[in-house]
Amino acid sequence: MDIDSRELRNALGRFATGVCIISTVTPEGEPLGLTANSFASVSLDPPLVLWSLQNNSEVFREFSTPRYFAINVLAREHHEHSGRYAKKGDHRLDPEHFSPGKFGAPIVREALVSFECELHATHEGGDHLIIVGRVRDMQAREEGEPLLFYSGNYRQLAQ
Repeated sequence: MDIDSRELRNALGRFATGVCIISTVTPEGEPLGLTANSFASVSLDPPLVLWSLQNNSEVFREFSTPRYFAINVLAREHHEHSGRYAKKGDHRLDPEHFSPGKFGAPIVREALVSFECELHATHEGGDHLIIVGRVRDMQAREEGEPLLFYSGNYRQLAQ
């Protein structure tokens, strides 16, 4: 049975996810951010997390090989950040949106949680590269609502 890619994308969109900004610094020192919802926990011991990068991404080189990167889980008030860093050609992080982390990866200000990671492994995964990072540091907010994505739109948790 052949699976129609549009139908598959729509079906996968029925799984509610959080929204993250993956951030890194280029070898030239430029901070970059990329919106993603392909974040998952892998292991507690050692502490490993993963995200997936599209093979045809215009910033594939920058995000597929950095020694350090951060996964910043966005709060509801970050919906504009999410839209901005999802656009092609606009991945330079605004200096007002981040501060440098302990290992140099940009940490998004007021993210619900930021995981500063060291590249652990990469794996081919169809049209994506699966990037596994070892968590080296993390920062978390005490309160806040997550930015959620479901069926092509931002959503909120019901009270």
